[in-house]
Amino acid sequence: MADLKDNTSAQAVLEDSKQAISSAGEAAGANGASIKLPVEGTAGVEPRRKIPSYYRTKEFYLSILLGQTLVILNVSTNIFSTLLANEGTSIPSFQTLLTYVLLNIIYTSYTLYRYGLAKWFNLVLKDGWKYAILGFFDVLGNYFVVLAFRYTTLLSIQLILIWTIVVVVILSTLIMRVRYHFAQIIGIIVCIGGLGVLLASDHITGSNSGDFSRDDQIKGDLFALVGATCYGFSNTMEEFMSSKRPVYEVIGQLAFYGMIINGAIAGIFGRSDFQTAVWNGQVAGYLVGYTLCLVLFYSLAPLLFRLASAAFFNISLFTVNFWNVIIGIDVFHYTIHWMYPIAFVLILVGHVVYYFGRKLLGEARKPWLGRNQEQGVVGIFTARKKILTNPQYAEPEDGSPENPV
Repeated sequence: MADLKDNTSAQAVLEDSKQAISSAGEAAGANGASIKLPVEGTAGVEPRRKIPSYYRTKEFYLSILLGQTLVILNVSTNIFSTLLANEGTSIPSFQTLLTYVLLNIIYTSYTLYRYGLAKWFNLVLKDGWKYAILGFFDVLGNYFVVLAFRYTTLLSIQLILIWTIVVVVILSTLIMRVRYHFAQIIGIIVCIGGLGVLLASDHITGSNSGDFSRDDQIKGDLFALVGATCYGFSNTMEEFMSSKRPVYEVIGQLAFYGMIINGAIAGIFGRSDFQTAVWNGQVAGYLVGYTLCLVLFYSLAPLLFRLASAAFFNISLFTVNFWNVIIGIDVFHYTIHWMYPIAFVLILVGHVVYYFGRKLLGEARKPWLGRNQEQGVVGIFTARKKILTNPQYAEPEDGSPENPV
């Protein structure tokens, strides 16, 4: 009898609860609201915020577009250099010197305007040594790679330049605490595979052939290796500096020290080239085109370093051969081998794989700048600016990092 009374009481309580919930639901419905009942096992647990994939952000497409824009500018400088050589003018050190001079005029002047003379001198005294090292590696990278073309084949140089991205990955991992995701490594490998297809097609068509002795090829390969190593150091340093300092300061200081170092190299090793060069109106036009393209290249590169990374910058450059042929169709009457489109698509697939699983800020979030980029600069394409303008990008102090960078 006691059990029967207990069951009857429990059923009565349950019926009363149902009626109360039904009455509350009708009242809420009359007010246009709704009631959500708790699900078993979820009481007190907030729903997990869904973070959109990096593929759905404009930054993903902008990084690819910016990377290919830099490639086209790079190819344009190569074409102007070829046109100059065809005219009998080969002055690589003086060509680059003109670029540093113009960059210095533009960006150092603007830095002086923003900082004032006293603050600029303080910058030179405090951080000048960092920018001097950056300028040193940048100038030597350009010098040794150009020098390598005199002694070895284009195929050898392009293969050795893959070493640049290896140097970038090693330096970023050891010095800047970057942790590369497995998809990034696979993406880099896929891009290298696409570059291999490009080089194979060049080898088939004979465009990479050259008549060099064995000793000259070894010398040229060593020059290319030194140049690739210098590029790796300069790219990594420029990404680091661009994330912490204004772009105009970074480019201005790079150009300032690059102008001094490159000027010394040109004065010592480039005088004979300058004296034997042919000078006419066409040469002047080619020099102007070369300088403007390279100035624009140097102006945009730091933005890609902020938006992406030095590693992404280098895999973007793997499409140089493709664009070289595309642009050269009209200029040099090149023909496209059937393997070129395949290689280009494969490299772009590598770009997509590289960002697989990335979320929100992608590589713009730099691990050396703090969880919420407190040590970074507020500027175009920086993660810190994104976090300040849109709090959803911020990470909780007690939370784990959004993803490995």
